[in-house]
Amino acid sequence: MKKNILERYDRSDDGFVAIDGYASKVEELYEDFDKQAPYHRKDLDEELAAYLLDCVREIGRVDFIIRITLDAVPSEELQERIRTSLRKFFIYQRELESATMRRLLRKALLFFLAGIVLLFLSLWLSTAISSDSRRLVYRRVFDEGVTIAAWVSIWESLSILMFNYWPSRQRIMLNSRIAGAEVRFQSDHGMSR
Repeated sequence: MKKNILERYDRSDDGFVAIDGYASKVEELYEDFDKQAPYHRKDLDEELAAYLLDCVREIGRVDFIIRITLDAVPSEELQERIRTSLRKFFIYQRELESATMRRLLRKALLFFLAGIVLLFLSLWLSTAISSDSRRLVYRRVFDEGVTIAAWVSIWESLSILMFNYWPSRQRIMLNSRIAGAEVRFQSDHGMSR
């Protein structure tokens, strides 16, 4: 199946998979609210960023370039500013995702530790209740509630690790790959630079 997916993409002259993007002018590559910001500080168009992420996710570990087609090839200086802005945008996205992942891991650790503490409390309560000959119902209910809370807390920590950690790690890797990709420009007449 991977081969079929790769057939959807053109290849550059030097054999790299080419992720193609088209805009009639450079400004279309960026969000509208950033019109006054210099190019190295602009946010990429949301659809372009999502498209690049989807393409890199789809092609997997295959080497690629980003090829941007414009009505007219921009000057070398502008090309370099666009390359820098693309790189900085995806480095920033990677850092945001890394911060999110660190928060998730801290949260998972706190849930796990709380679960372990509650589990030991439950065992202690269970022992204390069984030695009490009266076995009051409310004490047993409280003990069972603490036991359930302990397992829910431990499960929550495991669920964070299983369902949030790996997708977050994948997004970090995708953003890193795009940030490090070569960006080439060509005009819509096919002259590449």
